[in-house]
Amino acid sequence: MGVYRRPEEQPRITSTELIAAVLSLLWLLFTVAYFLIASPAEGGDGFESIRFVMILIAIFMPIGMIWVGAMSMRAATIMREEATRLDAAISALRTSYLQSKQGGANHSVEKKLEEIAAAQRKTETTLAMFTSIRPTSMADDKLAIAAPVLTEDQGSLALGTPAEALSTPLSVADFVKALNFPETAEDKEGFRALRRALSDRSVSQLIQAAQDVLTLLSQDGIYMDDLKPDRAKPDVWRKFAQGERGKAVAPLGGVRDRSSLALTAGRMRQDAIFRDAVHHFLRKFDKTFAEFEKTASDSEIAELADTRTARGFMLLGRVTGTFD
Repeated sequence: MGVYRRPEEQPRITSTELIAAVLSLLWLLFTVAYFLIASPAEGGDGFESIRFVMILIAIFMPIGMIWVGAMSMRAATIMREEATRLDAAISALRTSYLQSKQGGANHSVEKKLEEIAAAQRKTETTLAMFTSIRPTSMADDKLAIAAPVLTEDQGSLALGTPAEALSTPLSVADFVKALNFPETAEDKEGFRALRRALSDRSVSQLIQAAQDVLTLLSQDGIYMDDLKPDRAKPDVWRKFAQGERGKAVAPLGGVRDRSSLALTAGRMRQDAIFRDAVHHFLRKFDKTFAEFEKTASDSEIAELADTRTARGFMLLGRVTGTFD
């Protein structure tokens, strides 16, 4: 079918060859008639031999030229048909490749956009739920990350007890899962951890800042799942949390994707809103991670470093020179 169908076989004898055969036959008849009618010229033996050679040339050279032309025309016709067929095949392959590539890219982009939109709607709903119960002021701005406390053994609290004392401290597992954001709209465990994390003021600010920058990055086609940064050891993360900069923490900038780095750097220069959101996110991550590092184990730091929020921090930190 189409350009891939079996090519039709060429006829054994074409019209060009028939014409060449007719011309050759006519020429033979003409030369034979001429030499039969024309009277032989008198001359010596040398003249007779020359005359015989001239007769042969006169008879067969035109015939040879006729068949050379016929074969050339046949070859040109075959080459022209092959070139047309090859050009059609290449055009079809190019069209098919572009359509499949464009269709796959559009499908992938649409799928990711749908997932981000669904997660954003879930997050906005959760924020609306917790806004009505979140206290308006909190005295302690430090991150409270510890194992859940059993409420059965707690005594009754006196009046005037701060609201944060009534809530269960955020566990490390929920903190890490919240920073990675829910995988899909059906990730109930991810949304549960996100709701618990949003009840903590410090963590909720980081999550909102991370959501803002990751959404802005997605507008340029940059997704954290596509980044495969080099893993830095927990000791390097600890040095960063303790305030070290320069060569000691350079491995944190392990993102090697050149297009993501170039797009992010270009937007940092041109988009003031994006630039402000990035700096706000970096400050929140730095402050929150510094508190987290004090009680976290190496394995917990490694888990956090593999979250989408941490990947965004590594990308944006390298673009802004945070690790220099």
